[in-house]
Amino acid sequence: MTYAFSTKEQKSPYQVIHDVPKRAMVVFAHPDDAEIGAGATASAWASQGCEITYLQCTTGSSGSNDSSMTSNRIVKIRTSEQEAAADVIGVKDIIKLNHPDGELEADRSFLSEIVHAIRKYRPEVIFTHDQHRIQGFQHRDHRNVGTTVQDAVYPYARDHLHFTAQLSADIQTHKVKHILFWGADRPDVIVNVSDSIDNKIAALSKHKSQLAGLSFGSNIDNQLKERHAYVAKGHSFEYGEIFRRLTART
Repeated sequence: MTYAFSTKEQKSPYQVIHDVPKRAMVVFAHPDDAEIGAGATASAWASQGCEITYLQCTTGSSGSNDSSMTSNRIVKIRTSEQEAAADVIGVKDIIKLNHPDGELEADRSFLSEIVHAIRKYRPEVIFTHDQHRIQGFQHRDHRNVGTTVQDAVYPYARDHLHFTAQLSADIQTHKVKHILFWGADRPDVIVNVSDSIDNKIAALSKHKSQLAGLSFGSNIDNQLKERHAYVAKGHSFEYGEIFRRLTART
């Protein structure tokens, strides 16, 4: 699976996020999406004591351009790669929902899984795909994850009369403060990732089945750094990671 890292987002003023939450969750469709979308920020926050939870929604079972590859083989490969990448980032827990790649539906069953994870791990901030991205192609799984995460945050995880069977002494309703969408057409916030950009690249390099040739000093490495440097122009730091922030209703 190939990604073009050289596309530059539309420049606009970005508000700098300084606060580091106690808990954050990254909800992503396929192995490697988390590091591509929010790897530098997740690494920076983990180094400052934030508990990072990964919620991987598919197995990545279709993620190969190798005609000799099988779904069973690529799932094992990508599972190992994702675990190694998460270790580099500093992730505390990885939840795997095991949906087939390309078959995610924004339905009630998937919504229930996301709601349960939010109520269990209680993140203050959630990172995920921007479902409203239209300036370029986007995988259908990405759109369905973004839509379902937003719905899960409000109102389903918050309100006790939704998915009441989930609730127990250990699982209670939860209010998420912010969603940070990556891949947005109009991002509005930025995080200083100057001290963690190398960790993002190191984590991405673990996804060898998807990003062959990524290493420090490689063309992909240089493109990634150029992209993160470009969005940081006008700020007091070298590298930034940008998002569209949605503050949840309370």
